[in-house]
Amino acid sequence: MANSLSSGAQLAQPSRDFHAIDGVATGVAAFVGRTLKGPVSRPLTVKSFSEFQQHFGGLWQPSTLSYAVEQFFENGGREARIVRVVNGARPPTLSLPAGGGTLTLVALNPGSREYLRASVDYDGLSALETDRFNLVVQRVRTAGSELVEDQEIYRRVSVAPGSGRFVSDVLLQSSLVRVQGAVPERRPDRSAGAPGGVAVGYTLSNPDGDDGAQLTDYDVIGSRARGTGLSALEGAERFNLLCIPPLGREQDVGLSTLLVAARVCRARCALLIVDPPASWTSAPAALAALRTWPFRSDCAVMYYPRIQAFDRLRGRVEIFASSAAAAGMIARSDESWPVWTAAEPEEAPLRPGLRPAVSVSDADRLRLTQAGVNTLLAVRAAARAGLGARTLAAGGSGTSDWRYLSARRLALYIAASIEQGTRWVVLEHNGPATWAHARARAEEFLESLAAQGAFAGATARDSHFVICDERVNGEQSVAEGKFNLLFGFATTRAGEFDTWLVTHRPGTSRVRPVSVNRLATSQQRVEWEIQTSILRGGIRG
Repeated sequence: MANSLSSGAQLAQPSRDFHAIDGVATGVAAFVGRTLKGPVSRPLTVKSFSEFQQHFGGLWQPSTLSYAVEQFFENGGREARIVRVVNGARPPTLSLPAGGGTLTLVALNPGSREYLRASVDYDGLSALETDRFNLVVQRVRTAGSELVEDQEIYRRVSVAPGSGRFVSDVLLQSSLVRVQGAVPERRPDRSAGAPGGVAVGYTLSNPDGDDGAQLTDYDVIGSRARGTGLSALEGAERFNLLCIPPLGREQDVGLSTLLVAARVCRARCALLIVDPPASWTSAPAALAALRTWPFRSDCAVMYYPRIQAFDRLRGRVEIFASSAAAAGMIARSDESWPVWTAAEPEEAPLRPGLRPAVSVSDADRLRLTQAGVNTLLAVRAAARAGLGARTLAAGGSGTSDWRYLSARRLALYIAASIEQGTRWVVLEHNGPATWAHARARAEEFLESLAAQGAFAGATARDSHFVICDERVNGEQSVAEGKFNLLFGFATTRAGEFDTWLVTHRPGTSRVRPVSVNRLATSQQRVEWEIQTSILRGGIRG
């Protein structure tokens, strides 16, 4: 596909070489927050709100994330990664009678809506296998429901600790339960038949699951050592947009969370979509607050104002944070417009059912844009000079090449695509032949973008470059197992390049912006200049 960047599209020109670089999918949003049920700190992909309902329980009043995901898909979103976060939530238990004792199982997922049941039988076991039993564990839609959402069957498990099928060890592979406490000496009793002559009965989980309290910034930030909160995104599939809904209906996300989230986005070539604070109830109030707004980043974007939408649980129109609707709008625009262009002439309007919570005059729209804040529209407005979408770097005290959203998204798109599309080099000999092959593939990718008008500059010399030879792969780098590829492209002015360095080594890959004067750098000084730039903090963004 040549002119669209819909999910799964390949922007690069077709090639017979399987190492050709394909453009990454765009408009994929990650959400981090509280849900009714589902796995904790384990990113899960959903492609519709019905899928979200299946895995995470749908709308729930204490969950601002549930409403955000609904609005993302309602406003054009196509794919989302969900990370569930909890604060003191407790999983339910299952008590299986075992003679005079009890085999206790505990659910992996916490919450009062995690409905499990288990069945024990001895089918296929000999009279001598008195320590063994068959175990079936199911997750059902609601308490007492026969609608099974997940099922696991474990045959010939044992209560004997020395057995190769010891139940505690076997259930370590379960995605539903673990053994809690000591295993009784006797195997669990066979499950009694269900009413109505049904041969197999089930023991239901106990009503001891708990949903926990409202999230705090500490919960959302999480722990890198435990892989919780935002740190869970390190193991997520690629995403381009990150939304962190408010902690509660009346509580905004704190500055500490925004700073950590921006750092996550920088590492993942993504953009954080920041919600305007609830106190910004008018455009003049927002403009006044922006004078001392403490958070600025070219990895973040904000859309004002918040939105109004019908709350199906409360049965009335409510005001919601805007980041999810904005993410859906961006994803929808990507189906028709490349990331380096503004949607005619700027952002697409909200879809019916969503509307701005406050009106913003044209004059205030211009002032907000100059301060780095974009405006959500109910209907498409006429083109106006100076209203191209901005990042939150635009209102800062310094200048940034990435204050324009289209330029920033293009840079992130290219960096992610080349980093992902050159990972194959770790399987090859780190030498001139591999360097030349990778350089050729990167050049082909950038040339295909240049042909579509992505860059400033009429010639290749003025629009992009790739370096992958001994200038960036010196003896020490090769000895350390590093493969480096340097590339740059002109997003706003011909010959002025955004320059990035991709580094691959076994087990890890990284791409980051660097400051290199390509035209003034000699053959022997490129790698030295890159390292000097990194050491003195020359990494931009």
